[in-house]
Amino acid sequence: MNSIEQIVKNESLDDIVTVFSLFKPNPHLDMMIRRYNRGLISQYRALEDAYSRLILSGVLARGDKGLAIKGPNWKAPQFVTEKRYV
Repeated sequence: MNSIEQIVKNESLDDIVTVFSLFKPNPHLDMMIRRYNRGLISQYRALEDAYSRLILSGVLARGDKGLAIKGPNWKAPQFVTEKRYV
């Protein structure tokens, strides 16, 4: 099992979006999550709601070309700081 698959299967949607939206646009992120953990975004608009929630809380900000940028309240999720999937 590759590290992306492990992350998507084991981490929360907000943590996944916080990290991967910095270098993957929404359609690619959607495909990645659906490939490894379809149940994570089984609710209608779950991914869009996560983006909105993170933008409103200042974790993410809107960037160019469909990518997000780090917002003023961005901090790396625990799985990143612990280097859990390296």
